[in-house]
Amino acid sequence: MAHDLSYRKILHRMGYYNYQRGLIIHHLEEEGSWNSHLKNCRDFILTALNFYKPSKVTVLGSGWLLDLPLKEICDAVDEINLVDIIHPPEVKEQTGKLNKVILREDDVSGGLINEVWEKGKNRVFFNKLRSLEEIRISEYKPQFDPGVVISLNILTQLENLPLEFLKKRSMKNEESSLRFRKEVQSKHISFLKKHESVLITDVSEVITDNSGVITEVASVLTDLPESKTKAEWTWNFDLRKSDYYTKKSVFKVSAMIL
Repeated sequence: MAHDLSYRKILHRMGYYNYQRGLIIHHLEEEGSWNSHLKNCRDFILTALNFYKPSKVTVLGSGWLLDLPLKEICDAVDEINLVDIIHPPEVKEQTGKLNKVILREDDVSGGLINEVWEKGKNRVFFNKLRSLEEIRISEYKPQFDPGVVISLNILTQLENLPLEFLKKRSMKNEESSLRFRKEVQSKHISFLKKHESVLITDVSEVITDNSGVITEVASVLTDLPESKTKAEWTWNFDLRKSDYYTKKSVFKVSAMIL
């Protein structure tokens, strides 16, 4: 179901349309640097399909479908739900004639977007939120049977734009931001553990500055669940067009069948 006009305005104000468009532009600017990561994602998902042999699949964070073997999934299942906060027009066109595909526009952070908007929209310098603990963080509850769930490169992204929106509207500090991020991620993992699931996520960012100094920063802050099968690789996220060539960035990625 598509969002109404008022909700689309919220998504615009919070930067979701710009973020989505920026992601495909970044991919194109990287001139193929992402290819091995995208192939690894697709291959692992096919491994998971062979493991579970589901009739129904739900993909959380379907995005531009770059990392999703859509044709192969359609050949293997009866129904595939593609869930994201918004679907690009190009994706709607691409999937329009695929009878097995259902596009669902939904907030897989469990309503966090609307919660952050309502708590933060009228906050200015003199009445900032005193604590991020005022923000209620809930678990995602889809209004349909999801079958096998695939969380696709979204775990560490759920908190980014809500936190950015709250930057000038709350008295948050580094410690409270880390707690907020950890709780958002924890709720997502909790949802996945209730289903037959696949989790693909970056777990840390490895940054090399222009003097050669390497820093690794964890992007997953919560405990990852036990897995039946696991794979790891590196995503060359930001090598060619990064920060006007002042640094290069790669992600360490974990893929898990839960």
